[in-house]
Amino acid sequence: MLRASLAAVFAVFAIGSAHADPVSHFTLPNGLETVVIEDHRAPVVVQMVWYKTGSADEQRGKSGIAHFLEHLMFKGTDTMAAGELSKTVSANGGSDNAFTSYDYTAYFQRIAADRLELVMKMEADRMRNLKISPDDWKTEREVILEERSQRTDSDPGALYGEQARAAQYLNSPYGTPVIGWRQEMEGLTRDDALAWYNRFYAPNNAVLVVAGDVTPDEVKALAEKYYGPLEPSSDIPPRLRPQEPPQLAARRLDFRDDRVAQPYLSRTYLAPERNPGDQKQAAALTVLSAILGGNAQTSVLSRKLVFDRGDAIYVSTSYDGMSIDKTTFAISLMPAPDVSLPDAEKALDAALAEFLKEGIDTAQFERIRAQVRASQIYQQDNTQGLARRYGEALASGFSIEDVQDWPDILMSVTEDDVMAAAKSLLNPAASVTGYITKPDRSDPAAPPSAVPASAGQEVVQ
Repeated sequence: MLRASLAAVFAVFAIGSAHADPVSHFTLPNGLETVVIEDHRAPVVVQMVWYKTGSADEQRGKSGIAHFLEHLMFKGTDTMAAGELSKTVSANGGSDNAFTSYDYTAYFQRIAADRLELVMKMEADRMRNLKISPDDWKTEREVILEERSQRTDSDPGALYGEQARAAQYLNSPYGTPVIGWRQEMEGLTRDDALAWYNRFYAPNNAVLVVAGDVTPDEVKALAEKYYGPLEPSSDIPPRLRPQEPPQLAARRLDFRDDRVAQPYLSRTYLAPERNPGDQKQAAALTVLSAILGGNAQTSVLSRKLVFDRGDAIYVSTSYDGMSIDKTTFAISLMPAPDVSLPDAEKALDAALAEFLKEGIDTAQFERIRAQVRASQIYQQDNTQGLARRYGEALASGFSIEDVQDWPDILMSVTEDDVMAAAKSLLNPAASVTGYITKPDRSDPAAPPSAVPASAGQEVVQ
């Protein structure tokens, strides 16, 4: 069984490398871009609708409105009661949800393949026919405020993350949290939500992805039946955001909170994004992240700081280039118990300088290439993951070809490409470094601890 399973996985990778994924792509006359990913291994289907708008498209002073509308989209239409969509999906043995990011908002259902028409009819209905009652919007505003209390205000790591992004991005809307700043969320209204809905929610500003036990012909027939009659919008604005100016000085944060369990150091560098038709630099940064901190045992920073010198008990890096505007490359480090954060930072700087001088160990580079290759193989084996990959990319301005070229571009990256990317990226002047600790009660000059959020009524969606 194991041998057969591995053979199947490598067969999938071979198909992907040849750009022969079972993917079909068409656009309806009203502008709805549609992707069909066939996977007949189980009688299950995933429908995802991605809108090409997210929190980075919000007007200054109205933060959180994209996420607010995401919640309100589960209210009713003329033919569908509030909550009916989710109840219907659940009653048919499926699941549904939604999520908002900086660059997109997405809604999905996972259900038996013979129920696709049912969920497509309901999803199409709320694309253009949403009704928001005077009571609905007030209740849902309390829900998102409570969500902020639970997920952000009660989590010192999340609070630090907000502060770090605000320090990293002086002008880009990426410096504003997706969920919104509390004082602005409290002022959101029904009119704000409807204006956002009417401005951005239209077939010609959306991508439909259907993945699973389906054929392109049946999906096209259903899409034409339910989404096809929806009128497109003629006034969807171009996605022109304020751009981040060059960062000329390193920025530092000292974040103290009684709830911090273990002090740690965080550093982010302003980094290039992955661009349609030009993904090579992002691929090099993706490999660089894997080399520096992608593995807790074998990565460069783990070997130097955890195993060789003992300055840290954990170190990791992360980079996600799927972003319309500039993104970040992050390093997290948890020092050993007897090592201070300033000393840990010095050790990190020394390790990075050594890496830039020494370059990449060839044997390690080949191991990383094998790991990247394996990651791409296993991603092909996840239908919902594939649906998300295509939806996120197309909602961010990429093409089908960009998605299918990505594995080969990753595998084409050389050691020289990675070192060039590292030398360009690891510029202290483009960094934000934060110390996350408990307050030092013995220091009268220490800043006050962050104030925990007050308890509120628990709301379950």
